[in-house]
Amino acid sequence: MELGRLLTAMVTPFDDEGRVNYDQARRLALALLDSGSDGLVVAGTTGEAPTLTNDEKVRLFKAVKEAVDGRGSVIAGTGTYNTAESVELSRDAERAGVDAVLLTTPYYNKPTQEGIFRHFETIDRAVHIPVILYNIPGRTGVNVTAETMLRLAHVPNVIGVKEASGDLKQIARIIEDAPDYFRVWSGDDEMTLPILSVGGYGIIAVASHLAGTQIREMIDAHFAGDPEKASRLHRRLLPLFSAIMSEGNPTGVKYALNQLGFPVGPFRLPLCDPDPEPAERIMAEVRRHHIDLAVGV
Repeated sequence: MELGRLLTAMVTPFDDEGRVNYDQARRLALALLDSGSDGLVVAGTTGEAPTLTNDEKVRLFKAVKEAVDGRGSVIAGTGTYNTAESVELSRDAERAGVDAVLLTTPYYNKPTQEGIFRHFETIDRAVHIPVILYNIPGRTGVNVTAETMLRLAHVPNVIGVKEASGDLKQIARIIEDAPDYFRVWSGDDEMTLPILSVGGYGIIAVASHLAGTQIREMIDAHFAGDPEKASRLHRRLLPLFSAIMSEGNPTGVKYALNQLGFPVGPFRLPLCDPDPEPAERIMAEVRRHHIDLAVGV
C-alpha cells in the first residue's frame, strides 16, 4: 500500500494515572485521518517512545491498526540503540499488522557508519514489511551520511528515510542518487517545502495534529505546480511550526491538544508541562491559527 505523503507522528495519550489510554489513542488516530493525514507513526519521538515498555508499544500498534481499519497507514516506531531489541520489537510490530516500521539511528553510543549500516541491515532482514529509516543527528548524536544512506537504499525492504539532518545538500544528493522507489520524507515541519522543492516525497509531521488539512493543501499545491500557494501556506504555518517545537517535542503539541479540548493526558517523566510563560507563548500562537483537528467535541 501507499504509506502517504502526510504522515503524523502521533502523540501517545495517557490517563490521569500515567497509563497509556488506548481508547483515546484510537480516537486521536481517526481524528488525524479526518483532518488530512494519510497515515500515522505510532510510538515515535512524539509518542514518547523512550518511556513506553515494549508491551505497551505492541498493544498500541494493535489498537491503532484496528481503529484505522485500512483508512490509512500505520507505521510503528521500533528502532532503538539496541539492535537485538529492535529486531524483536520490529517482528512483534509486523505480527501486530502494521504497514511499515520506522527505525531511528542508534543513539547515545555514536556508532560508526559501518555500525549504523549493519544495525539497519540486521533489522531489515528480520522483517518482511517496508522499512523507513530516520536520520536525526540532533537527537542521536550522529549523522547518517549520504554515502551510508545510499548503501541502505539498496537493502531489500528499505523504502525511504525520514530526514531531519537539516542539510539540504545531503538530502538533495540522496534524492538524486537513490533508486526511484526510495522516498524522502521531511522529519522537520519547517523543512517540508524546502525538501519537497529538491525532490522530497512528503513529511512525517508534528504540527499536523493541529493543521493537518492546511499542510495537506501545501503539499498538494506543490505537486499541482502552484508554488505561490504552497509558499504562502508554508509561510503562514512557519510560526506555528516554531511555537509548538519551542519547548521540545512533544511538549508543545501535547500541551496544545490538552488546552484546545482534545485530552491526551499528562507526560511521562522526564518530560513535563511547559512553564507558564512559554506555555502562554505557545498557546498565543496556536490560537492565531485555524485548528483542523476536531477538538472540544
